[in-house]
Amino acid sequence: MSADRVLAMVLAGGEGTRLTPLTAVRSKPAVPFGARYRIVDFVLSNLVNSEIYSIYMLVQYKSQPLIEHIRNAWVLAPILPNHFVTVVPPQMRAGPEWFQGTADAVYQNLELLEVQAPGLVVVFGADHVYRMDVRAMIEFHRSRRADVTVAALPVPLAAASAFGIIDCNPDLRVASFTEKPPQPAPIPGDPAHAFASMGNYVFDADCLVEALRESHARGEKDFGHDVLPRLARTHRVYAYDFMQNRVPGVRRQEERAYWRDVGTVDAYFAANMDILGPSPQFNLFNPRWPIRSGNYQGPATHILDGRIERSQIGPGTLVRGGTIRESILRREVLIEDDVVLERCVIMDHCVVRRGARLRNTIVDRHNTIAPGTRIGYEPAVDAKRYHLSEGGVVVVPMAPVRQDTNLYE
Repeated sequence: MSADRVLAMVLAGGEGTRLTPLTAVRSKPAVPFGARYRIVDFVLSNLVNSEIYSIYMLVQYKSQPLIEHIRNAWVLAPILPNHFVTVVPPQMRAGPEWFQGTADAVYQNLELLEVQAPGLVVVFGADHVYRMDVRAMIEFHRSRRADVTVAALPVPLAAASAFGIIDCNPDLRVASFTEKPPQPAPIPGDPAHAFASMGNYVFDADCLVEALRESHARGEKDFGHDVLPRLARTHRVYAYDFMQNRVPGVRRQEERAYWRDVGTVDAYFAANMDILGPSPQFNLFNPRWPIRSGNYQGPATHILDGRIERSQIGPGTLVRGGTIRESILRREVLIEDDVVLERCVIMDHCVVRRGARLRNTIVDRHNTIAPGTRIGYEPAVDAKRYHLSEGGVVVVPMAPVRQDTNLYE
């Protein structure tokens, strides 16, 4: 194996049941985000910006929208054999089972490691919104002569029971790894916080292969539940403090070490709101660390009239009038006059007709909101017609694809 070669295995098979109905027809990594991205674009951008160009993406549930997005947006350099983003569905070579867990997904594809022969394997999730220079984590891993390094985020001790918690020594060597413990261990020197696993790992390739083969023999399926707790007892496992990661171009007013698990409707909606305004918590405009996505070939945004405040408007969208506040409109949306949108996410190919009033609402693709419709004002009414989250966000599920998509007629 080449000691300098880094291979990425991206776990993108998440079913995302807590994000229903946005995941009713797509996997969680394929869910749109902001005015032009999908959630998966964040991990892929972090890897490519970190000069990691050999990427296998392991997919499973409702994977076709994700496969199409990767095909359209993430072709690297086909003339360079080590530059690729390759989608890998379950091959079922060891039996009829789909991926049974995060560790099992990588175990079922160990032959890919044999072909690529890397020195290091980075195993990252595909369902978080963040920026990260992975090279810094790799440098930390090598400086500690670690077998495994786990990306760790400090979280308040009172909320730590919801995460996989890392108990480490002052030198950041991991003593134990426990999923959702009732009494989380605090960070050494910081009794108010605990280290939560971010689901991102750096492995020495030989260690990963050996650990996965042993886990398979034991019937173990998951990194967090099975592999990491055992390796912490037998190998050099370290925690990498994500708060120490530095990405070029991040502005002073942004939240330091921004990272969000957008696994629920409320968390997803809040993260979308975080990118808006004059001083967003997470500014997606960063030429020194771009978040990449597909190249839309349609027309530019067209605004005829109206009032737009603290919002993002995607390409091909036509705004005829109305008021848009703290909202995100994605590609090829039509907004007619006398519409009011407040804190809304309107996804691709939607039409909002004259006089509609929407607030705290996500409208999934291909919907037409009828004239005069009110959504987000009467929770009891909304709950009967749509999906209403615990935090009061209304979700209008995806509608069938329309054929009359010419907004300009």
